[in-house]
Amino acid sequence: MELHASIISTALILLFIIDPFGNVPILLSVLKDVEKSKRHKIILREMMFGLIILMSFLFFGGKFLDIFNLETEAVTIAGGIILFVIGIKLTFPPADGHSIYGGSGGEPFVVPIAIPMIAGPSTLATLLVMTQSSQHSTQELSLAVLLAWGITLAVLLCSPLLYRILKDKGLQALERLMGMLLLIMAVQMFINGVRSIILAAV
Repeated sequence: MELHASIISTALILLFIIDPFGNVPILLSVLKDVEKSKRHKIILREMMFGLIILMSFLFFGGKFLDIFNLETEAVTIAGGIILFVIGIKLTFPPADGHSIYGGSGGEPFVVPIAIPMIAGPSTLATLLVMTQSSQHSTQELSLAVLLAWGITLAVLLCSPLLYRILKDKGLQALERLMGMLLLIMAVQMFINGVRSIILAAV
């Protein structure tokens, strides 16, 4: 039961960071010039690219820390700051209405769907922190990544329907709720990093 709860809670954190509901309008904008018959195929392809990047970072991200001799506490605090900034932008979006992710014309390839919408800097930084935490095993993180990825895939595949149901206001409300929850998680991550430093110094 505890294992399942840990996987679900970790998947929810990743889901809040990826923010599939907030990405629905951007996805529709990116794919507006693509034939409707191709859209699902493109989403599946880009999601697979995103999953490969996430899994690669999950298994080999620790090597990155070793190369640059980075401590877990530094990554935890940096990850908290990154999540805080993302949370602020989700909760208080720019006045021009643009998302934190940009769109591109034509058929997308890797950018901007796989990167940064799915495997963005904040998601990769969070995976780095989690891989260095003794609270998470690689197996748990792999399952959490797959769960968050699967939910994101379902949301993006249903993006036209969700947009028709929720409209701009509904999607904005969901995005701001995710932003508020992400802010709380970011502060907790920062506190954990500072606490680890203090305990190590005592």
